Amino acid sequence: PCAALQGGIELSPGETREIVILLGESDSKEEARALVAQYRGAQAVDAAYRGVVEYWEETLSRIAVRTPEPAMDLLLNRWLLYQTLACRIWARAAFYQSGGAYGFRDQLQDVTALVYAKPEVARQQILRAAAHQFEEGDVQHWWHPPTDRGVRTRISDDLLWLPYVTDFYLRVTGDLSLLEEEAPFLKAPPLAEGQDDSYLHPQLSRETGTIYEHCLRAIDRSLATGAHGLPLMGSGDWNDGMNRVGHGGKGESVWLGWFLHKTLEVFAPYCEKRGDLARKARYLGHMEELQGSLENSWDGAWYRRAYFDDGTPLGSEKGEECRIDSIAQSWSVISGAADKERAAKAMAAVEARLVRREEGVVLLFTPPFDEGKLDPGYVKGYVPGVRENGGQYTHAAIWALIANAMLGEGDRAGELFALINPINHALTRAGLQKYRVEPYVAAADVYAVAPNAGRGGWTWYTGSAAWMYRAGLESMLGFQLSGERLRIDPCIPRSWPAFEIDYRHGETRYAIKVKNPQGVCRGVASLELDGKLQPFNEFLLSSDGQLHEIQVVLGEP
Repeated sequence: PCAALQGGIELSPGETREIVILLGESDSKEEARALVAQYRGAQAVDAAYRGVVEYWEETLSRIAVRTPEPAMDLLLNRWLLYQTLACRIWARAAFYQSGGAYGFRDQLQDVTALVYAKPEVARQQILRAAAHQFEEGDVQHWWHPPTDRGVRTRISDDLLWLPYVTDFYLRVTGDLSLLEEEAPFLKAPPLAEGQDDSYLHPQLSRETGTIYEHCLRAIDRSLATGAHGLPLMGSGDWNDGMNRVGHGGKGESVWLGWFLHKTLEVFAPYCEKRGDLARKARYLGHMEELQGSLENSWDGAWYRRAYFDDGTPLGSEKGEECRIDSIAQSWSVISGAADKERAAKAMAAVEARLVRREEGVVLLFTPPFDEGKLDPGYVKGYVPGVRENGGQYTHAAIWALIANAMLGEGDRAGELFALINPINHALTRAGLQKYRVEPYVAAADVYAVAPNAGRGGWTWYTGSAAWMYRAGLESMLGFQLSGERLRIDPCIPRSWPAFEIDYRHGETRYAIKVKNPQGVCRGVASLELDGKLQPFNEFLLSSDGQLHEIQVVLGEP
């Protein structure tokens, strides 16, 4: 649909006129007329504009950073949070996807980046997601408001993001009351045997549960294992395109094993606090068994990605395609569950086989699916080197960055951030002509095969914006908030002499200056709060409305 309006304006010499164009919608003609009348005057428009500017200034100035990398500062201080809130949470639409749906796993991950600036948005999304969980514990993969029509699937990771993100929110904010909030369940016919998904309009169940109970139901639904002792992959785990690896009900996911292990680890303490000791013991026992099964997926130089329904390994050196997949390696580190030497060796394999500096990409896996015998699903329908089929899927590239930072590899983490940073793709005319998309927002993917190697793909509507924000702030700059305590534990390139973080905690401001005189990547030698040496590299936050100075020195204690 298209509408065209034309009007004539005559200007006398030296005359100026201000024109206001309104575009909007409302539920009735009467409301629309009222809005038009309200904003006919220039003063009302100016006031509304000032309100918008003030809102964004308040939101985006909660944390401000200054590093030796101006391109990093631009993204961390403004653009990534703006992209996450305006596009991913509010619009849920962009140039390449205009659906407007909520994704269960998608928006849960997005709001983790907003916990610092807009914790109420994160809390609301956790409650919203919980209300789209079925009585059986599985969830809607996506749904469209206001009717909440959506799909029920056998995708295996969606539901686990609820306890994982809930724990992150609780740890950062200290708002344990969230666990007591009630949310309804959904009721709908379960998927039939052999049915991978169903588009339906579920009904609200008469049953409700606390967020704690919703999280438990998600975890308990995820504990079934296959022949290798690993979680069942279903019709896809994080990579929806691998929808035929385990759709027969026997295929297993190595990546999901790492993710489940981490989720059990962070959620078991809540069971203990509530006196649910039997469940805590069951979760810890499952973690122990899972750890052994995950180590059995070692392929010699990295971890395998999955096992097909017939037991064929995916992500093995002996395979034709997808011999190494980055997310199984990155999450072996992020989960903290892998053998330390193997985890480091796995990330070295990512560095050697998946980081392509000449093209400026970090591949998801290699080689891409093309003409081999394996049938992983619709991912094979993508052109080799595009999107999930062996291109850079930025989401996964950032996980590799986080894993390197956790290993203390600050130089490599800094290099990966610079490699992924869209601003750096457009610093030259040649780079701009190759990248060809907006340099100020994260792109979901970057192509990896000639003649389009290095060309940006799907921009704006990508969860990599939130993860990139967290990777820079938390993993590299070491900003780790936990309730009323703030820990500073950076992992930076050894060439950085210093960096600064300004943090506003309510009305109290903290000016954090980190110095690196010994040229190290990691290690806090000392931390001072207003000139007083602290015993650890963390301190208790105040609400006194004053300015406090934090001096951090990296190096040997």
